[in-house]
Amino acid sequence: MKQLSNYLTFTKAIRYIFLIILSFLLGRCIGFAQHHFLSSDETKSASIHPSVNYEYVTASCRPQLNSNVPQIAPAADGNWGLSFQEDGKPPVANATADELKKYDAYYAGDQKEKVIYLTFDAGYENGNTEAILDALKKHKAPATFFVVGPFISEHPELVKRMSEEGHTVGNHTYSHPDMSKISTKESFQKELGQVEDIYEEITDSSMTKYYRPPQGKYSEANLSMAKELGYKTFFWSLAYVDWYQDDQPTKEEAFNKLIGRIHPGAIVLLHSTSSTNAEILDELLGKWESMGYTFQSLDDLIK
Repeated sequence: MKQLSNYLTFTKAIRYIFLIILSFLLGRCIGFAQHHFLSSDETKSASIHPSVNYEYVTASCRPQLNSNVPQIAPAADGNWGLSFQEDGKPPVANATADELKKYDAYYAGDQKEKVIYLTFDAGYENGNTEAILDALKKHKAPATFFVVGPFISEHPELVKRMSEEGHTVGNHTYSHPDMSKISTKESFQKELGQVEDIYEEITDSSMTKYYRPPQGKYSEANLSMAKELGYKTFFWSLAYVDWYQDDQPTKEEAFNKLIGRIHPGAIVLLHSTSSTNAEILDELLGKWESMGYTFQSLDDLIK
């Protein structure tokens, strides 16, 4: 009995040591993830806004960089994702430029040129777009505004101003659905066609066929449909969490992300609904200019 008691005591000690080691390893894994990726609040998803998604290989507690993606991710996993490895350098995306190019899709420009391509997603209007347009005009910076159908109907004066001041108005679908779940070309075309019709009615001109998938959700079939309809699809290589109206980032938080992570050829995604963006854009554009960057339109990127 004494031997059995000693054996049980030894077994408990081994289990205790094992749990301590396991806790240590898990802590190291969590620390690694926090160091190399966005903080936890930046992985929140929003029902009507783009989300930046990150994948982890849990077996090794290493980030899945997807640097050698064999094919475009299927619809079930088709969330646009980025991994920032080093400030000032382009991020690793979950699809390469070459893989996207066959669908006339892009996420960044020439990574050797200090050029920034500004884009804004406009799901609704809350009083910040005017200040954004003022800042763009001051710096003579062209931008592309990806708008949903109701935005055009409810704020035709803003859409007209965008066009008149040299900006491009792109298609963000009519109702902002998860486009990766749309399997028929008819339904896909309806979401884009409704926006085209409203834009033409308001401006008396045809809409530029630039498309951004809502929430960055896509499928290979979607990209093919967009191309067949004459659209070019634009993802992004820099964004930050700016879409929560009641939880806006501070100026310092915005600058930390947008200045630290800016890189040559960046397609920058900002939301026109952000009061922080409206407040800082003038200064932000100036800071980027002081770093040697210039601004070009998406038209220049695809030439």
